[in-house]
Amino acid sequence: MVLGDYGADVIKVEEPGSGDSTRGWGPPWVGDQSAYYLSANRNKRAITVNLKSPQGIEIMRSLAALSDVVIENFKPGTTARMGLDYAVLAAINPRLVYCSLTGYGQTGPYRDRPGYDFVVQAQGGVMSITGPETGEPYKVGVAIVDITTGLFAATAILAALHERGNSGLGQYIDVALLDSQIAWLANVAHNYLATGDVPKRYGNAHASIVPYETFATRDGYVAVAVGADEQYRKLCELAGRRDLYEDDRFRTNRARVTNRATLIPLLRTVFATRPSAEWIDLLLGAGVPIGPINDVATAIEDPQVQARAMVQEVDHPTAGRIKVLGPVAKFARTPATVRRAPPPLGYDTDAVLSELLGYQPHRIAQARAAGVI
Repeated sequence: MVLGDYGADVIKVEEPGSGDSTRGWGPPWVGDQSAYYLSANRNKRAITVNLKSPQGIEIMRSLAALSDVVIENFKPGTTARMGLDYAVLAAINPRLVYCSLTGYGQTGPYRDRPGYDFVVQAQGGVMSITGPETGEPYKVGVAIVDITTGLFAATAILAALHERGNSGLGQYIDVALLDSQIAWLANVAHNYLATGDVPKRYGNAHASIVPYETFATRDGYVAVAVGADEQYRKLCELAGRRDLYEDDRFRTNRARVTNRATLIPLLRTVFATRPSAEWIDLLLGAGVPIGPINDVATAIEDPQVQARAMVQEVDHPTAGRIKVLGPVAKFARTPATVRRAPPPLGYDTDAVLSELLGYQPHRIAQARAAGVI
């Protein structure tokens, strides 16, 4: 989808009759489309091809011969059994960039396991550091491993295309959910590598920065992210508690981390004295990072989000005018756009076969009658 946002002509290939399983992951529904499916499929054309038929395999090989990139997410070995693996397709099109996305990668003892975001969140360590300090661990509220793996894949594909400009050759890319999740443990993983100490949960607090967490106000909650000692000084002065800055136990971040158990209850008492909006106006005016804790509706309707065109509308063939999230990157000369609504199953099959492979209407009809498409 990200590559489609950037201008790629993306052709989504699905099984006739059923298609992508997320099509059925509702409610909620927008017309006859699941909201889940709509979230990940803008800027694509959808075709159906029976990959169990020789004619279907031939269609795929013909499309690969014309393509810059093939992305597949079958279990390891599946495309080889079909005759659609990198070795076969690269022989047809040496410039092809071929990216496989799996749960655990093409190598290693877990390569044949099915990979799902929730399981990998558990296995990859992020659940062990997410949630309250005690009690049950929590997953992240969205399928963050799936999303970040897609982003890692997109950047890898772009790098391979850039390299192809020099070498003239494509290459194979192996991207795994577990690798992705391990990678974005980032500073938490490196804390462990540096010390051997197993990271623990801090709730909404930060292991290495204080104060960097949520605080209850008179009428709600705010998120405060004090990343510098100067910001902490301003916070204390604006709160009328300069003594909390002048105290040697709290003057530096290193000292505050050491003495967080003493400092945080004092700050909680301070934040409880005023409403959220007053704290936000006061601290933002002095350059101290603070923000409201919005629900999804408030976040989506935020004027900054709206100004950045992060919600857009597009015409859908069956659901009418629908709202979708917009592209993140804002290009000055070649803007990312929402050109196509997430397509119904097989919506573009005839057009793709005709436009790219030169199929005449009678040949398309014969393929459909034979269950090839």
